Amino acid sequence: MSGLDKINSHILEEANQMAAAKLAEAREKAERIVAEAGEKAQAEAERSRQISERDIKNYMDRVASSCDMQKKRAILAAKQEMISEVLDQAYARVIGLPDDAYFSMIKKLLEAYVQPEKGVICFSETDLKRIPQGFEAEIAEIAQSKGGSLSISDKGKVMDGGCILVYGGIEENCTIRAIFDARRDELSDMVQEMLFG
Repeated sequence: MSGLDKINSHILEEANQMAAAKLAEAREKAERIVAEAGEKAQAEAERSRQISERDIKNYMDRVASSCDMQKKRAILAAKQEMISEVLDQAYARVIGLPDDAYFSMIKKLLEAYVQPEKGVICFSETDLKRIPQGFEAEIAEIAQSKGGSLSISDKGKVMDGGCILVYGGIEENCTIRAIFDARRDELSDMVQEMLFG
C-alpha cells in the first residue's frame, strides 16, 4: 500500500468515524427530542384531562345548583300557594260569620278606627239587612266614648264585608278585604309558622 493509499485510507477511516460519531450524536439528539416530545405530549394530555375533569365538575356543580334552586323555588311556590289558600279560606270564614259574631267583630274594629268627630258608617247592602237590633245604639256609644258620633248610612256600598267610616270627605276603609290586605304579610307569617313551623 502506497503512502497515498494510506492517507486515503486514514482520511476515509476518520471520515467514517466522524460520520459514525455524528450519526450517533444525531440519533441521541433525535431520541432526546422524541423523549421530550413524549413527555410534553404526556404533560399536555394530563393537563387536558385535568381541565376536562375540572370543567365537568364545574358543569355538574352548576347543574346540581340549578336543580336545587328549581326545587327550592317549587317548594316556595307551593308554600306560598298554601298560605294564600289558607288566607282566602280565613277571609271567607270571617265574611260568613254568624250575625252576632260578625257584628261583634265590627264593634272591635270601630273601637280601633272611630275618630273623635261626627261621622257616618257605611255597610254593604247585605250587611244593612242583617244589622242586629240595638247595634246602632252600641256604635253610637263607642263613638261617644272616643269623643265623636256615628250614624249608619241607609245606602249600601259595594263591598264584601266590614265597613267604611266617612268623616267629612275622608273615608276610612275598614272593609275586611282592606284589613286582610294591610296585614297580609303579618298574617302570612302567622300561617307559615302554623303550617311549617
